[in-house]
Amino acid sequence: MHLGGAPELGHLTYCTNIHAAETWPELRAGLSRHLPVIKAGFAPDRKMGVGLRVAAAASEALDDSEALSELRLILEDCDCYVFTVNGFPYGAFHGTPVKEGAYRPDWSEPARLEYSNRLASQLAALLPDGMTGSLSTVPGTFKPWADTRVPAIVENLLLHTAHLIRLERESGQTIVLALEPEPFCLLETIAETLTFFETHLYSGAAEARLASLAGIDKAQAATALRKHLGVCYDVCHAAVEFEDPRASLDALRAAGIPIAKVQLSSALSIPSVGTATPAQLGPFDEPTYLHQVVSRQDGALTRYRDLPEALAQAERSLGAEWRIHFHVPIFLAGLKDFGTTQAFLREILAIHKATPITEHLEVETYTWDVLPDEYRSTSVGAAIARELNWVKDQLRP
Repeated sequence: MHLGGAPELGHLTYCTNIHAAETWPELRAGLSRHLPVIKAGFAPDRKMGVGLRVAAAASEALDDSEALSELRLILEDCDCYVFTVNGFPYGAFHGTPVKEGAYRPDWSEPARLEYSNRLASQLAALLPDGMTGSLSTVPGTFKPWADTRVPAIVENLLLHTAHLIRLERESGQTIVLALEPEPFCLLETIAETLTFFETHLYSGAAEARLASLAGIDKAQAATALRKHLGVCYDVCHAAVEFEDPRASLDALRAAGIPIAKVQLSSALSIPSVGTATPAQLGPFDEPTYLHQVVSRQDGALTRYRDLPEALAQAERSLGAEWRIHFHVPIFLAGLKDFGTTQAFLREILAIHKATPITEHLEVETYTWDVLPDEYRSTSVGAAIARELNWVKDQLRP
């Protein structure tokens, strides 16, 4: 939904990765089922934006013009439009263990490049005229795999940028690839993200390589890199990393890195680990997703790859503050035994209200299916509409 406002607040949507859909028939059925319900609860009299998650199998099917036309018709029938695509999870994302598989293939592999190129072309075909599109993606790779992969990651990102340049030339549509910093990934903190962009993506070597790939001069390449490569600022991820909301955004702006999308999300927070914490966290220790933990004690941060590893060290963490990468509904300020990082999200939205951060705001609570039952007392459609309305309330004049 276009929020309007003065200053201009951009477009608000939710990410359809909350719905299980790997194939085109599953995606089609999910959109037909859920979009009318969510729109009725959030934007009954307005055109509603949609943040599509398109898995690799569905994307391959949408290369068929009839399937793409069918998708366009579904959107038109429910008075919806697409301005952003989540191209992070490539394959199965629900109902099976995902864990670090969410990062496969990573940006060192040709399959990630081919998938992202295809998604960008499909987004360009769906994007309303005059809008810039955003495509969020894996932040390079999973950190334990990173040592030897950086050169291939950089090369594939430059190849993708060349594709975006050609796409803009041919279609008139501008797409920004938004790398999404995440705990335990190559791009984990905002500081690491700044270093990676400055060292690898905005460097003289990158400009020269892109100029060769795209058939443009080096000055044009420098402009294109800063136009087509940016970040997706996931609020849950930043909160888990104990980033400073304003300082982290200011740092990205100062470096000239576009914030192509902000994913509005909230994490689990434990202000002080106690002896009961492991038992209380039991229902959240589920086998589908990776739930990275960052512990802060006496000013020092300790990082755990997944919740079981943190729980094994809980006795040594008594009194520490834990933040856990488990997306919880953003309208919840707290849970039965824990807090959430909603206050961090409120601060981000307050900053956006005063000085807009981005044109694209996307609620992302994909973990709905693995939340403990007591937090799923309503339908998923009603919960999404409630999240969207909560955001809208935060941004009211």
